[in-house]
Amino acid sequence: MTTTPPEPKAVLHRYLRSAREALLWKVEGLSEREARMPRTPTGTNLLGLVKHAATVEIGYFGDVFGRPWPRPQDAPWLAAADDPDADADALQAEFFATADESVEQIVGLYRRVWEFADVTVDELPLDAPGHVWWWREGQQDVTLHQILVHVTTELHRHAGHADILREEADGAVGMRPGNDNLAGGFDYAAYAATLRGIAEHFPEEAR
Repeated sequence: MTTTPPEPKAVLHRYLRSAREALLWKVEGLSEREARMPRTPTGTNLLGLVKHAATVEIGYFGDVFGRPWPRPQDAPWLAAADDPDADADALQAEFFATADESVEQIVGLYRRVWEFADVTVDELPLDAPGHVWWWREGQQDVTLHQILVHVTTELHRHAGHADILREEADGAVGMRPGNDNLAGGFDYAAYAATLRGIAEHFPEEAR
């Protein structure tokens, strides 16, 4: 018995949705403090990743296809991206939540962005042309197919960042609710100690 292969757009859309859900799940259950706490020297933080993801989807599934985000008041930091005179601090605003932006607000915004982006995906064919004005010359003309792959790849990369940040925050791990993707009965503390011991056999190199 042969089965009909899934339609390519449906496959791409499913992987996009999976990346979105994985990213939001990593913020669930955290306090305002923990969700926005920077956990790398460059300031990477969980809520900032969600805010950035919302910004990414607004741009790629909106502006690129001539479908502007209809509620600019929900994302005022977007104006900096269009302002050639914007300073570095203004351009960084998509990577962190201000004291006036709550977890609930940012998560709610991202869910509304999903609905906005999904309309673009549902209504346009995979070969629909788009234009990414902020990419380098010669690479700016794209299709919906290319953008679906690009955005899904970026979101899964950020979901990987979020995996590490959440484990740093409270030890929570997993691919999705109900699936921690860890071997049952395995002593991870001992495993980490073994790896640390192996690494410490090697001298630190001068930087």
